[in-house]
Amino acid sequence: MSALVRSRYDWTREELAELLDGQPRYRVDQVWEGLYEHGTEPETWSNVPKAVRARVAEHLQPALATAAESVSDDGETVKWLWTLADGHQVETVLMHYPDRTTVCVSSQAGCAMACSFCATGQAGFDRHLTTGEIVEQVVLARRRSAEAGKRLSNVVFMGMGEPFANYDRTWEAVHRIHDDLGLGARHLTVSTVGVVPGIRRLAQADLPVNLAVSLHLANDAERDVLVPINKRYPLDVLAEACADYIDATHRRLSFEWALIDGVNDTERHARELADYARPLRAHVNLIPLNPTPGYAVRGTPPDRVRAFADRLDDLGINATIRRTRGTDIDAACGQLRASHGEPGSTPVATPTRR
Repeated sequence: MSALVRSRYDWTREELAELLDGQPRYRVDQVWEGLYEHGTEPETWSNVPKAVRARVAEHLQPALATAAESVSDDGETVKWLWTLADGHQVETVLMHYPDRTTVCVSSQAGCAMACSFCATGQAGFDRHLTTGEIVEQVVLARRRSAEAGKRLSNVVFMGMGEPFANYDRTWEAVHRIHDDLGLGARHLTVSTVGVVPGIRRLAQADLPVNLAVSLHLANDAERDVLVPINKRYPLDVLAEACADYIDATHRRLSFEWALIDGVNDTERHARELADYARPLRAHVNLIPLNPTPGYAVRGTPPDRVRAFADRLDDLGINATIRRTRGTDIDAACGQLRASHGEPGSTPVATPTRR
């Protein structure tokens, strides 16, 4: 790992102990608490000698520099575009709700999944994020939450990238967030477009975090076009892996369904979704697609979103309409980066029933 792209949150306790060789052993704990428990800068650690603070600040550098920050919904939604040390960029979104505060973090710079409606997917893949680069997003969001008098309660891996394509670093980040930042497993959600080997690894993992599958279509012919990974892991294979996850963890499975006008919001689509979700007892999150400048898709209008949810209810499926947050600040995955650079040139594919 290049030192140029290493976050201060990539350091292990053992490496920190080597850096502080000659200091009392409790200094490592003090520095670790400053980084994780308090999430503050070294110069503010009044319980640590000035020379030690200076050494830590010199060697443990932040990896995220603010390239853009946007605030919407009367301060309830904040989105950052970060520039990494090597020039690549990633996004993080902080969302305050009446009962919780959630941060949506990225696991990769760009994405190789090429989902046709996603700005990140259209821009392509740059590289995996390190564990520390993922954790640092959470620490900075928690700091902003505290400044607003609110406690960060939930982390969702639903930002840029496919978490299971970067499984090892993502899972180490999950452990740091759980073990050192103190967020319980039930408050951590990992999202995937359907990378089955990752789901199977998650089912056997040592923390029972939540799983969300970005489904969007429930027939193979159309999903092959909208979500190309479906060609490798078709819906029946995906369902089997999801069932194994449920059996192993006893956690509720969620399906994410970005409602796209004329693409996946018809009566037929509701029936297909219901038939797919019912055996898995899955909860469905309906998300009207955020508009993305330069891409030939738009979200389903609100009245039809409500009708789609009502139809799912009639079919026995528990569905929640997720409020579209930050439309005016390009808050959908990849939009802020696209608005500050050049969007990908891949045309949007519209599924047709074969």
